[in-house]
Amino acid sequence: MKKTFSDKVRDIVRKIPKSKTMTYKEVASKAGNPKAVGTVMRSNYDPSIPCHRVVASDGKMRGYACRR
Repeated sequence: MKKTFSDKVRDIVRKIPKSKTMTYKEVASKAGNPKAVGTVMRSNYDPSIPCHRVVASDGKMRGYACRR
């Protein structure tokens, strides 16, 4: 079964080590689409995906809303 873009993004984000971050742009580049990561992260309800480790290019959290 072929992975969707969302699956790729979640896999990349799941692998970000504790105390490390990646920018939305870095995740998007690794996943193959430079503009769609925010949409995937915004709809994340899986606590095993550390979406708080994905930050804006300036290093700040943007648009993150914890849903637990």
